[in-house]
Amino acid sequence: MAGRAPAPHFRPRSGPNVRFGVVAARFNEPIVKKLVDGAVAAFTAGGVGAGAIDVHWVPGSFELPLAAHHLAISGRYAGIACVGVVIRGETPHFEHVAREAAAGIRSVALATGIPVTFGLITALTEEQAWARAGGDVGNRGAEAAEAALEMVHLLAARTFARPDRRRTQTARRPRRSRADDHKR
Repeated sequence: MAGRAPAPHFRPRSGPNVRFGVVAARFNEPIVKKLVDGAVAAFTAGGVGAGAIDVHWVPGSFELPLAAHHLAISGRYAGIACVGVVIRGETPHFEHVAREAAAGIRSVALATGIPVTFGLITALTEEQAWARAGGDVGNRGAEAAEAALEMVHLLAARTFARPDRRRTQTARRPRRSRADDHKR
């Protein structure tokens, strides 16, 4: 069984006007409720006021990315933690849902620049899922919220400290020299 996620190197504190979202899948709702509780507790411990945390429920884990995308483009949230549970059954459905949820969550974060974190439990048994929802192995919802807080802090420090460095080296256009101007 997998262990706990590494503890954050620091405990970032959220600013007073920063909002965070939690997108939660209703499928396996009793377990997911524990993930939501863990995420809300982690955001609160990170200095986010209870009124600045919004929880949005969707039918299942497959729907997490679409909801996260709409929240991210709304401009209301500094970060979003996605939580859900996929338990292996007798068909390959488990792999499809887990893979697409993970890829979709990643895509939302990359497309929007908003930290959207992965608190999805993929388990072989219900017992394994409970262990990852506040049991012996930790709480994946809390870990997703801590990751969102840390990423918001990291991106804010990088973006606002050096606004001239936002574009990557490969995205820069080559500079024209004065000699190029005379060639025209």
